[in-house]
Formats: sequence, structure tokens, C-alpha cells
Amino acid sequence: MPVDHYENFPVAPILLPQKLRQPVAAIYAFARSADDIADEGDASPAVRLAQLDSYRAELDAIEANRIPDGPIFRPLAQAIRCHALPIKPFRDLLDAFSQDVIKPRYADFDELLDYCRHSANPVGRLMLHLYRAVTKERIVQSDCICSSLQLINFWQDVAIDWKKPRVYLPQSDLVRFDVSEAQIGAGRVDDNWRALMRFQIDRARAMMLGGAPLGRSIPGRIGLELRTVVAGGLRILEKIEAVDFDVFSRRPVLRAYDWPLLSWRALFDTVPSYQHTSRQQASDSDPRG
Repeated sequence: MPVDHYENFPVAPILLPQKLRQPVAAIYAFARSADDIADEGDASPAVRLAQLDSYRAELDAIEANRIPDGPIFRPLAQAIRCHALPIKPFRDLLDAFSQDVIKPRYADFDELLDYCRHSANPVGRLMLHLYRAVTKERIVQSDCICSSLQLINFWQDVAIDWKKPRVYLPQSDLVRFDVSEAQIGAGRVDDNWRALMRFQIDRARAMMLGGAPLGRSIPGRIGLELRTVVAGGLRILEKIEAVDFDVFSRRPVLRAYDWPLLSWRALFDTVPSYQHTSRQQASDSDPRG
């Protein structure tokens, strides 16, 4: 499941081969520190955007084969050089963080997915390059997993994001399920809210299951890691359902007692059949039929 703090990093470090730990750590340090620029502290939007531009300048230097300074970019340059990593995913991440600074709402699901393509999918693609497992089919599957993880993080963090203040629930879906932003601010859970969240969970689950074959196509510890990521994401969705979609009173997260179950599911590549039932529930709850 994603490591702590930077949620869009679908890596379980304990399962990584030793040779990949340094480049993964370098990528994570880049992503986490840039995410902090966008989210942490009380800097103005202009200052945040300028700091993210400085990261872009460092990427320019790496691309031009110049050696950057500092604890973040020197290891990153080494990882990019040694593993022939593309620069574009790193630029995409910076675009997503910049978007977080200036864009607090999303008109519809397509617009939200475009954000996921920049904020989440680049990490999965970089991991495929590190695994030397890039194919067109695997890229599509990786994108499904990473976008799903991003959506799952949004649905478990509705209350946290409201305080930033951001609303990642698509505005068009708020309208169709008759849920207002005032209701989000008040943390009020009613039938409309449950229907909205059930619909979003269905989307995220279907997307995750669409990417799940990736964990079966890559052998060894890396395949096991990917299956663990998928199991973890699906488990969070189960937990949101278990609290009757009340993500305001308590944030559904993975606990220590979840890991034996996740390990079992990953080892034996099992997906409980009830995980598919919410698709019909979500369809039934759609007010447009």
C-alpha cells in the first residue's frame, strides 16, 4: 500500500529487491518534498509555484546531463541515469503539485482523471521502468491501479481535504446526487451522501480490478508487491463501506491487523466476491438510472 505521507507511491519497500531500493528512495524523496511544497506550511501560492519551478529547473539540468547539487536531486540524477528513467513522469508530478496550489475543485470525473494521470500514474510508470517490465498492456494496468489509489485516497480524505480547502468529488456528481459543499463542511451523512460515495467507490474498485492482472504478469517479489498494493486499496474501500460511508467521523485506514488478510490475498491472489456487488448498488443509486 502507499507509503506514509505521500499517498500516491504504491510501493511496499520491504518487498523491493535490494538493487531497487536506492532509486525508489530517490524518486520518493523527490515526490514527497515536492508534495510538501504544494501542501505544507503557510507559504503563498506564488511562493509555492516558484519553488516547484525550481524543481523543474533541476530536472532540466539532469536532462542536460549536468550534475545537480543537494540531497534530493543528486541521488535522483543517479537513479535516472543508471536506470534510464524518462524525465516526463517527474514533470507530470510537478504539474499535479502545481495544480494543487491553484485548483481546488474539479468539474467532472474526466477532469479528475486527468489530474490522476499527472499526480499518480507517473509513479507507476517509473516503477515499471525500474522493474524493466514496460509494455503497453502493463502501462494501462499500472495506470488503472495508480489512478484508483489516488481516488481511494480522495474518498478516505474528504474531511481532510475540505480543510485545505479542496473538494475532489466531481462537482457534476455533487449535483446529480444532491449533495452540497455545505453538507461536506458539516460532515452530514445521509442517504444522498451514501449514494454518492457508493458510486465513487464503485468507480475506484472497478478501476483497481481492471489493473489487478499486472500483479499476476510480473513474477517474484515485485508481482507479490503489486498484488499487495491492489489488496490494500480494495481493503480501504471495504473499510469505507464498513463505516457506512461516514469518512467524517473516522478516516478508514489500514491497521496492523489488516496485514495478515492482505498477505493472504496477495499470496493466493484472491478477491472476495462481495467486492463486486457494489457495482449494481452504485448503478441503482444513480439518480439518472
